[in-house]
Amino acid sequence: MSAEERDDNPPVCDYEGSDYQERFWEQGGRAYEDGAEAVALRRLLPSGGRLLLEVGAGAGRNTPRYTGYERIVLMDYSSTQLAQAQARLGQSEKYIYVAADVYRLPFVDGLFDGATMIRVLHHMAEPEKALAQVRSALQPGAVFILEYANKLNLKAILRYLLRKQTWSPFSEEPVEFMALNFDFHPRAVRRYLRNAGFSVGRILTVSHFRIGILKRLVPTRLLVWLDSLASLTGPLWQFSPSVFVRAEAVGSTAKAATGAFFKCPACGTALPEAKGGVLACGNGHRWGVKDGIYNFKEML
Repeated sequence: MSAEERDDNPPVCDYEGSDYQERFWEQGGRAYEDGAEAVALRRLLPSGGRLLLEVGAGAGRNTPRYTGYERIVLMDYSSTQLAQAQARLGQSEKYIYVAADVYRLPFVDGLFDGATMIRVLHHMAEPEKALAQVRSALQPGAVFILEYANKLNLKAILRYLLRKQTWSPFSEEPVEFMALNFDFHPRAVRRYLRNAGFSVGRILTVSHFRIGILKRLVPTRLLVWLDSLASLTGPLWQFSPSVFVRAEAVGSTAKAATGAFFKCPACGTALPEAKGGVLACGNGHRWGVKDGIYNFKEML
């Protein structure tokens, strides 16, 4: 995509070439967080579905947990992250790997009957625009599971009351604590979802015990179990650093036509099947497919 076509696009956090999966998850002492998120997903995921969109799939850490879906589209802005996911999961009819920008999704409207966005919203400078894109790709009634970093967490509240931070955890505007890393207020996220065309359902609070000394002293399985109990308070209050929401796409938008799948993110027209590793729209935009990864990040 040319610079001119991207001028109105929000900035995107790019993990291209990053060792995030290995450094943060495999070597970073995050077994407790990973286990707590697995419990939340088990509680919120529907029993089954046809086609799931995993927004910000990264290296595929959560993908094996979506066992009820027949096919899964792993979408991420980083093609190297997707290559890691492909190495882990393999190439098969079940998985479709797509490098794309969440603000310009390359899928026809009404395609998916489910979607997840885990540890992704906190990189969104314009969260409502991103959520509206996800909603467009979903069929009415589709389940959308969203995780977000919670501004109104107990640590932030305590630091604010002790005057160790200047921003208020009680105000609804996002706080950008470092470049393209945002914490959001629960009320604001619920508003974003409603404005994007979702109804808000079950809420779970997650990672209550994200404290170094606890993770070192308490066995991981016990800590995950305790977190699974604490997460049930989600409908009453949200004071944990991470919050999961099960939402549902509402409205009367139509399902995608049979056989339709990709659309051109530059102009919105439906794309035919790839030929010779290229998807081309009628307006002259061309996108590549290489090593099993559809690349909508940059035009050919």
